[in-house]
Amino acid sequence: MAEQVAAMCEQLIKAVNVMMDAETAQIYRLEALKFCEEFKETSSFCVPCGLQLADKAQPAVVRHFGLQILEHVIKFRWNNMEQQEKVQLKECAMQLLSTGTHAILEEESHIKDVLSRITVEMIKREWPQHWPDMLKEMEALTSHGEAQTELVMLILLRLAEDVITFQTLPNQRRRDIQQTLTQNMESIFSFMMAILHVNVEDYRKLKGSPGHELQARAHCRVAVATLNTLAGYIDWVSLVHITTGNCHLLEMLCLLLSEPELQLEAAECLLIAISRKGKLEDRKPFMLLFDDVAIHYILSAAQSADGLAICEKSAESQAVEVVERRYIFLKRLCQVLCALGGQLCSLVGSDVEVEVPANLSKYTEAFLAFTKHSSQFLKSSTLATWGALFRHETLSKDAVVVEMAVKYLRASMTNLVKTGFPSRNDNPSCEYSRVDFDSDEDFNSFFNSFRAQQGEVVRITCRIVPLEAFQIAAEWLQYQIASPIDTGATTSAEGLCSLLSPSVVQWDAMTVLMECVVAQIFKNLEEELPIDQSMELLQAVLNYNTKDPLILSCVLTNISALFPFVKQRLQFLPQILYKLFSAITFEVGQESKAPRTRAVKNVRRHACSSIIKICRDYPQYILPCFDLFYNHVKKLFSSDATLTHMEKCSLMEALVLISNQFKDFAKQKAFLDELMASVVAEWTSDEMRRVLCDPAVFLSFVGADQVVNEQSPDADTAGLNRGRLGFCLYAMLGVVKRARWPADLEEAKAGGFVMGYTAAGAPIYRNPFTAQFLVLLPNLLALIRTNNSLFMPENMARLSETFSRAHEVMAAERNVVLGLSQHPLDIYDSPVYRTSPERMQGFLSTLYDNCFHVLGNAGLSLQQEFFTIERLSEEIAGSAFVSLDRVPDHRLRPMIRVFLRQLVLSCPQEYYNTLICPLLGPLFAYMQQRLNVKWQLINQRSSVNGEEEEVVVCQESQVTQEMLEEQLVRLLSREVLDLLAVSCISKKLPEPAANKEEMDEEDMMDSVQAASPAQPTEELTELGKCLLKHENIYMTLLTLSFTSLSWKDTTNCHRTASMVCWTLLRQVIVGNLLPEAVTWFYTSVLRGLQVHGQHEVCNSTLSQLAMLIYENLRPRYIELRAVMTQIPNISVESLGQYDHRLIDPNAQKLGDKKRKDQFKRLIAGTVGKALCQQFRKEVHIRNLPSLFKKPKPDKDVQSSEALGLEALFSPENNTL
Repeated sequence: MAEQVAAMCEQLIKAVNVMMDAETAQIYRLEALKFCEEFKETSSFCVPCGLQLADKAQPAVVRHFGLQILEHVIKFRWNNMEQQEKVQLKECAMQLLSTGTHAILEEESHIKDVLSRITVEMIKREWPQHWPDMLKEMEALTSHGEAQTELVMLILLRLAEDVITFQTLPNQRRRDIQQTLTQNMESIFSFMMAILHVNVEDYRKLKGSPGHELQARAHCRVAVATLNTLAGYIDWVSLVHITTGNCHLLEMLCLLLSEPELQLEAAECLLIAISRKGKLEDRKPFMLLFDDVAIHYILSAAQSADGLAICEKSAESQAVEVVERRYIFLKRLCQVLCALGGQLCSLVGSDVEVEVPANLSKYTEAFLAFTKHSSQFLKSSTLATWGALFRHETLSKDAVVVEMAVKYLRASMTNLVKTGFPSRNDNPSCEYSRVDFDSDEDFNSFFNSFRAQQGEVVRITCRIVPLEAFQIAAEWLQYQIASPIDTGATTSAEGLCSLLSPSVVQWDAMTVLMECVVAQIFKNLEEELPIDQSMELLQAVLNYNTKDPLILSCVLTNISALFPFVKQRLQFLPQILYKLFSAITFEVGQESKAPRTRAVKNVRRHACSSIIKICRDYPQYILPCFDLFYNHVKKLFSSDATLTHMEKCSLMEALVLISNQFKDFAKQKAFLDELMASVVAEWTSDEMRRVLCDPAVFLSFVGADQVVNEQSPDADTAGLNRGRLGFCLYAMLGVVKRARWPADLEEAKAGGFVMGYTAAGAPIYRNPFTAQFLVLLPNLLALIRTNNSLFMPENMARLSETFSRAHEVMAAERNVVLGLSQHPLDIYDSPVYRTSPERMQGFLSTLYDNCFHVLGNAGLSLQQEFFTIERLSEEIAGSAFVSLDRVPDHRLRPMIRVFLRQLVLSCPQEYYNTLICPLLGPLFAYMQQRLNVKWQLINQRSSVNGEEEEVVVCQESQVTQEMLEEQLVRLLSREVLDLLAVSCISKKLPEPAANKEEMDEEDMMDSVQAASPAQPTEELTELGKCLLKHENIYMTLLTLSFTSLSWKDTTNCHRTASMVCWTLLRQVIVGNLLPEAVTWFYTSVLRGLQVHGQHEVCNSTLSQLAMLIYENLRPRYIELRAVMTQIPNISVESLGQYDHRLIDPNAQKLGDKKRKDQFKRLIAGTVGKALCQQFRKEVHIRNLPSLFKKPKPDKDVQSSEALGLEALFSPENNTL
């Protein structure tokens, strides 16, 4: 046998060397790998060969493979081994630990790792019942030297990770081991602390001694391993062990912060300890860390680490670099201070009566030092704790914290400035950013969220020191106005500022601060508002003139921010309006023909938005200036040819908002008639009627059938025509969105807005825009019908070669759908050149969207007058629902989100039967069939690709196109199911955004938010009850929601399973459902589990849904049992017991949790595995006789254990 083992070892060594040799051909490497794997799986010589290969005379890779063989035997063959073999293998493993390794500094870390794994795998299978002396044997090992002590620490750490953190073993085994560890924790902690103490002392004695460097490093290595192991236990052991002996452990960790080689690991332990939650009483000792000694150690460690975090790259150059270990230590210390602040906020002002610590100022000064640090990451780490301090009921009133609030605001003046791009060298933070961020885009994304968090903390700070905050912001604004513009090294084409110019980043940061501060002042100061000072500021801003678009944009934001003060000084209004009007027509040079840069476009758009915002929020103050405003707008419209349609429509919108203050129906109607006269004439002309009704004429009118070269841009006529169409729709949308009757009923009555009352006594209002809208509507519906018809083959054929892709997804939208990053930072400097195809794409997309925006807002604004339009449902179905088969997914989304969703939400109950049901019924039936086909294609595509390797490498563009199509199907599915939920379900999950219309696709794609399993608390809406009466529509809704559970979209699956499915099904179970239908519903849920079951959140909601269906319907439908019996690996006996309890009224009922767990076990066979789990070999660990069944533990096991441990950890024991 020895010869056979030797021969086999020789072959295995050759195979390992072939695998590890970089020069080996792939085919030979695979053969060697196959040979090794087959040996592990089948050979009877595994143990002797493994031991022989693990001999320390062998090279490290061979030893590692030998140890892997032993690990494989323990994991997969242990249950089939004889007791004698197990004992022998355990003895050999212990022998390897004691004598099978090189010295601690020479041994490879992967050898130590695999040795610890082998031991832990045996412990998981045999301790404590069959290996009561395990801890004693580990203690004996530590007397063999540093290498063995380190191995013992690795074993204890891995055991804690497997049992507590990763829980990689069956419940009973895990409980046995965890409870035994917990019982002996005091001794285990004393043992680890003693090892740490001895090795730290020895390391300190030897580290400076010449000739003892290696011995010192060995002690240091053991200390590091012990700290790492402590970190694995501190997280979950009882807080008593951490705070015992007047927080001896924490004191020791604080002392180690000054030890460069151990400080990082000590800080990790300290952080885990201070971050612990638990009873407040148990956490009270943590306040000792605010004492002089502890605070001193933490602060001095921070100061010395900060000094060493940056070093020179070389003696010659001035360049510096970050020392990563020191920087990581600084991050940990910062987190320690954050956690300490968290404990402070929890304990002060609570029931456990903790005083505000005397050293609070020392702590907050240290914390402020991190907030002022050059590293943007460190600054951002402190924000949550500042927020908690400034929000705290008791602490926020403390003089130290109030003083610190002002200092924090001063620090914010630096922190809000966007500097520190990793690609640049214009700020000390750039060096740290190169460590923290991969690219400028990465940094930019981080900084945007960092700034948003800062804004939140600044707002909280303003509650404590509102006037001081305003003073700081005011001083900064005055300073910026007085400072000359510094364009810096990077300028735009016209020699103006770029986004990264020093002046721009300063103005930008100051503007953020001003916005936060002013908003809070009005909330927190009732009386002493700084009116005079704010008016001085506003005058200075209005007098400030700049030709730089980026800075002008900041100026406009400051005007908007300071505007609330104007309510006290209305004489400023004309000046403000003129300033905004001049910004609307802003140009960089005299020549306005050249394409504008994005910065210029943004300033003009910003000015429009500011005017709309002021007119929306303060219309009563602008009303006296109405004539001035209106005359100026008329003048602009007639004289300035450079105004874009969007800018014109924004001004019209602002005028409509002010006109709502007339509170006089006749006057407002006359104004709207005058304002919209040209639009109504244009839109209802015969020429426009022909264009809007006939796809061929439409395509010709907008120039989509013409071939255009970039050298000779498309004919002016077509461009002007597109402009005419776009303007009409923008104007319609602006007015229909903004024209309103007074909110006060008495004012509405007095103004002539009430035209009657409903049977229930609710007023019926009239909108001054209705008459015009009814004139505009026929052509709007005609355009929608034409838009849908554009996708018909004959109309697609009419597109010229130039515009053949005009209906495809636009580049910006595609990036959003695919989650790709947006444009680089320098985009603002370049003119916005768009090719003719891009302009056409943008026009058609906006036109399509705006048609539905107008219709969606009409119901909301006109209400009764819109819903009583004759044959409205037929008109909408005959336009919006025409040729849907041809309309692509990305065009259908706005129809559902912007129009139908709004229609459902705004429609009064009395029109459900005449309007909503005739629209939703056919639409849901069509979408169910369409989406099902699309998801089947996606599933086929992924399964085909999985089964056979693709011979031809796909073009990257083709792969991207497939991803885009799949993501669009996913988003469309969500829109449809969201419409279903809005229509039928009254209790909804909180929406991620207040207005779904303005929500980015990125938000739509956010991952599933964890939620508790669905509780059947949702009810049907009134519309849902109305749909319930139409059996065909209701069955379509049920079919759609249950089918969607197995579409590959976890977000949708979770939402539909938790909110929709049971709410819909519950309404019909009292009736006579066909057995086939019940079976289908139940099978659909199980199919959903097969697809999504590996995701915890989906698993939970689907299991709950399956259980609700089974428990409510199983007593009446025996067919459900037949479905259950088909589940793989189901225990028929357990199913019988479950059914018996369900059906027999006299059977003993189980509690809710037990019932759920039992049901989950029954359907476990349906749960699909994640791809990474599908080919994994199962590890089976058998349960041992239970230790903890009786109230009193088994005498023998426990007493022998206790004796062993007492001896093991007694202070007199001379091996420590």
